[in-house]
Amino acid sequence: MAVRPRTRREHERRRAQRQPVAPPERSAALPPDPRNVIEFRDVTMQYKGGDIGLDSATFNIRRGEFVFLVGSTGSGKSTVMRLLIKEREPTSGTIRVAGRDLSEITRRKVPYYRRNIGVVFQDFKLLPNRTVYENVAYALSATGASRKEIRAKVPDILRLTGLSLKLHSYPDQLSGGEQQRVSVARAFVNHPPLLLADEPTGNLDPATSIGIMQLLYRINRTGTTVLVATHDSHMVDRMRRRVIELSNGTIVRDEASGLYAQREQTTDEFGRLLTRAELDRPDA
Repeated sequence: MAVRPRTRREHERRRAQRQPVAPPERSAALPPDPRNVIEFRDVTMQYKGGDIGLDSATFNIRRGEFVFLVGSTGSGKSTVMRLLIKEREPTSGTIRVAGRDLSEITRRKVPYYRRNIGVVFQDFKLLPNRTVYENVAYALSATGASRKEIRAKVPDILRLTGLSLKLHSYPDQLSGGEQQRVSVARAFVNHPPLLLADEPTGNLDPATSIGIMQLLYRINRTGTTVLVATHDSHMVDRMRRRVIELSNGTIVRDEASGLYAQREQTTDEFGRLLTRAELDRPDA
């Protein structure tokens, strides 16, 4: 019996399922790597008021990875997202997406660049006067898709996201979790190689958040690289994917299979540190 050769999509799916044993090497001096979808090289972003959004950030994200970007408010997560969609320009450093230096993309060509990136927002950003079907179809029509393509693709993505029975509903008739699913469907309908999710579960209850993360994981399994900026510590700890942690614009941690936060000291460990400090005092 002849063995059917694997398709490119199957190869991408298998590659996406294999997590790296360690994060890619971080060095501003490294040459471009075709395996990387995202490359930040010594990127600094300083806002007009003098605040530092990013401070000499260097990291790589490989094709097919699922990566969490974590850190407290003001740590630099949103700055990374804004730079990736060219809503902001870095003060210094180099950003490459799929090997393309973003500084070479003119303002006129930014909309074309963004068509190849799916973006999911915390506040959904749905068109209130359009149905679920129309919200997703709009993303396709903006890229020049024909009516035939729209009729073929929209039902497929609505099935994937569990919205087949809601296609004629308007956003205000949906729950928060359903609205976020529409946002994910709209971001993924073009099957982009990169999907960015900025606090996708920030306004959702824990049970609904699990469903959204499962959906993003299924999308990742198809070969799409997924970067999620989040405060959802429970979800990060549960999924155990790669974690990049930011603090005051600086990358302080990059783990292949990490938790939201590094392990905290136990009460006993803290007590031993206090005892040792007391013994080391000169006047003790």
